[in-house]
Amino acid sequence: MAGALFLSMAGAATAQEKIDLQVLATTDLHMYLEDYDYYADKPDAGVGLIRVTPLIRAARAANPNTLLLDNGDLIQGTPMGDWVVRERGVGKDKPTHPAMATMNLLGYDAAVLGNHEFNFGLDVLHNVYAGAKFPVLAGNVFKVDGDKDPANDPTLYPAYVIQERTLVDDKGAKQKVKVGILGLLTPQIMTWDKDKLEGRVTTRDIIDMANVYVPRMKKEGADVIIVLSHSGLSFFPREGGEENISNALTEVPGVDAVITGHSHRVFPGKDYEGLPKADLAKGTVNGKPLVMSGSYGSHLGMIQLKLEKKGKGWQVVEGTAMAKPIQERQDGRMVVAEPDAEVGTLLAPSHQGTLDYVRRPVGKVTARIHSYFSFLGDSAGVELVAEAQRAYVARALAGTELASLPILSAAAPFKSGGRPGPAFYTDIAAGSVAIRNVADLYVYPNQLAVVKLTGAQVRDWLEMSTRALSVIDPNKKEPQSLVNVRVPAYSFDIIDGVTYTIDLTQPERFDRDGKPANDKAHRIKDLMFQGKPIDDKQEFLVVTNNYRANGGGAVPGLDGSTVVYQSPDTVQSAIIEYIRAKGVVEPSTDNSFRIAPMPAGVNVYFDSSPLAQELLSEQPALSYEGPAPDGFARYRVDPLKIGGVQ
Repeated sequence: MAGALFLSMAGAATAQEKIDLQVLATTDLHMYLEDYDYYADKPDAGVGLIRVTPLIRAARAANPNTLLLDNGDLIQGTPMGDWVVRERGVGKDKPTHPAMATMNLLGYDAAVLGNHEFNFGLDVLHNVYAGAKFPVLAGNVFKVDGDKDPANDPTLYPAYVIQERTLVDDKGAKQKVKVGILGLLTPQIMTWDKDKLEGRVTTRDIIDMANVYVPRMKKEGADVIIVLSHSGLSFFPREGGEENISNALTEVPGVDAVITGHSHRVFPGKDYEGLPKADLAKGTVNGKPLVMSGSYGSHLGMIQLKLEKKGKGWQVVEGTAMAKPIQERQDGRMVVAEPDAEVGTLLAPSHQGTLDYVRRPVGKVTARIHSYFSFLGDSAGVELVAEAQRAYVARALAGTELASLPILSAAAPFKSGGRPGPAFYTDIAAGSVAIRNVADLYVYPNQLAVVKLTGAQVRDWLEMSTRALSVIDPNKKEPQSLVNVRVPAYSFDIIDGVTYTIDLTQPERFDRDGKPANDKAHRIKDLMFQGKPIDDKQEFLVVTNNYRANGGGAVPGLDGSTVVYQSPDTVQSAIIEYIRAKGVVEPSTDNSFRIAPMPAGVNVYFDSSPLAQELLSEQPALSYEGPAPDGFARYRVDPLKIGGVQ
């Protein structure tokens, strides 16, 4: 049947017996196959499938009735992902992609695509996953077949697989159990990679499609149904079409367990305290096991299902879930999973190829570039990206009718701590610059894009961007964070070419979906172009990336309709080209934005890396206060000095 795939194993059934079925899951590996930080060019014991592998092997040894699944966002992330695609190449005449080779070695049973699988385009995606020796699923992504009838469009990859497994029951007897695995992912890929997908595929709602497929799977004999959902969790009621909605899958009749991800968080865990109908002790939502195992190989998701014989089939009667970390403190000391030797041997050629690639010299910088204070004012790293983008587009559009318009450039401080942790910052030493440093500065394989906007639309963009900063209550005496940790740093676009002030005591003008929240709110003050107040009707070209230009981040006015130029080249390549052309770059800032001073007595703090202490001379508004949760350092913000020139 379309959308289904069957694998069979022999066995014999015995009535009234019980089976313990274990389901292991990885998610959001983002090419962290090795335990190595290619940006810093040093080992990192806190990441890598190579260190998850011992946990997998131990879990299988404890219970041979085990499935191993991957929940997507696998092939994009570290420089190894870029090296494979852009340097070594993928295709029939190339070696198997290292992610596929590793998963084949470990015996994965199935995988779902994540949104970042589409970043390189469909051709690369197909070439990479052609090397998979396991079912690849994507039940809510459909090929456009050209007959103008979406109802009969086939799925890009099968929606589900039903595997007839031979499992051992509590009496030691072999039993046949049909395990159904359904794969779904966030439908927002049509926004984020619109330039690569429009006209080729479409997407549908996760829950709607689960309600279509699960009854089919039950009809086809599935005893157990596990959903791989590359989507996060939501604290809000379902409306339809959500990016993060995996917990609602537990309400779909027939679903026995859910594996989720996308949000780079851990469930069960403290991030989800108060999640409706969640039991964090058992790892369940609505009584059904659900797991989210962090990111980059930080955890292994583990679901334990108890099955009982019911008539001619099997039924899940109980389930629990947990996310086991690869490093944890036990009895006062840190216990870390050791890297797996077999995986290390397999990855050695790709690891060395990546090292050779990232160590390739590009040019020099005369001063240190870092992102420790990027939320407080213009930073040299963001400025360098903005300048490189603008230089590329100025050349590309020279001689065209667009060349007469002023060019602004939008960039964000991607690596600025937050959820990924206190090591997630850009820090480039003065001196020689290699490709790894460029990747440290700009971590995504985004392509350059240009949008044509009015001054009013530029203002709205900046208003949306300020959601990355907290709303500060000037009358509140309790400590308040300067940064809104719920908003990722990549949403904090700084637009170079204009100057402006951000008033944090003002409420947000837009909500998370880019819809008006408060028409009277104006966090952006003194928006100037060439020293004069910006004309709301004046037209500008703004350089950004394909993700943002096509609607990623829900910025008002950015939905793909304002794109006037789309480059095939990545932002990383533009930065490399810019540095090579200059030879030596002198990092600088033009103070595009500042934060308005706040009333005296307001208690505001800023969490950043402990390494930022040695650079406090750059920030007279900050003073070190002490350690902060999760390995960060806490800095006190002087509300009066914060308005000084950064």
